[in-house]
Amino acid sequence: MFENRELHYRDEGRENAETLVLLHGFLQSLDVWSSFTLSYMRHMRVIAIDLPGHGYSSTFYDVHTMDFMANAVKAVLDEAGVERCTMAGHSLGGYVALAFASHYNYMLNGLALLHSHAMADDETKRRQRDEVCRQVHINRASFIVDFITNLFDESKREYLASDIKELRDQCLETREAGILAAQRGMKLRTSRIQTLANLQVPVLFVYGKNDKRIPIEVGLSQATIPHRSEVLLLDGVSHMSFMEERDYVKQRLSDFVHQCHS
Repeated sequence: MFENRELHYRDEGRENAETLVLLHGFLQSLDVWSSFTLSYMRHMRVIAIDLPGHGYSSTFYDVHTMDFMANAVKAVLDEAGVERCTMAGHSLGGYVALAFASHYNYMLNGLALLHSHAMADDETKRRQRDEVCRQVHINRASFIVDFITNLFDESKREYLASDIKELRDQCLETREAGILAAQRGMKLRTSRIQTLANLQVPVLFVYGKNDKRIPIEVGLSQATIPHRSEVLLLDGVSHMSFMEERDYVKQRLSDFVHQCHS
């Protein structure tokens, strides 16, 4: 329970081991990490969280700011008794992870940003988010189907057809109120460039060369900011590297968690 409403999370794996916290992207839920959790739980503790308005977590307000969602993540970790962790966030989850790092950096051993960045929206992006809200209100299902499909590189869509369909089906469960609250929160988010500069823990950036949502130059420019950072840049990948190159990203993220813990 958080602010008298429910937050849903899954806590798997070994107790008293290094802990990885997974934050999903826009429209998704903790189920998107299922294959990662199954692989990791034999040698680490894995906590996957449904962000507010997603999955089985409640929608709290008309606007879910990144700071609010970071506080929700903190509430989950307090409930689970987690004092330190490595946190990985995909897209929206990366924005939340950066907000978490801004307020609770003492809880982090490391930070992994998958297809995410630290800048605030510019005016063009804010107008695009308003348009997303309009489309969702008109036809939520049609918007979700198109949005999810376009997150994958065209070269991978046939090969991953069943995975994409499963993801679309999961995302179709996301309620309109939660979708709108997240878009409004992303529209209002502030720059976290200084957060990156202040972090004393390793930061892993993961990007796809064909990602139309996060241009390579944006990611590479931010990778120079932290005191210690690594970049995983993947060919033939768009915005969903942990599905498009699942085995490779799974192993690299596992190695990163162990390195941060040690």
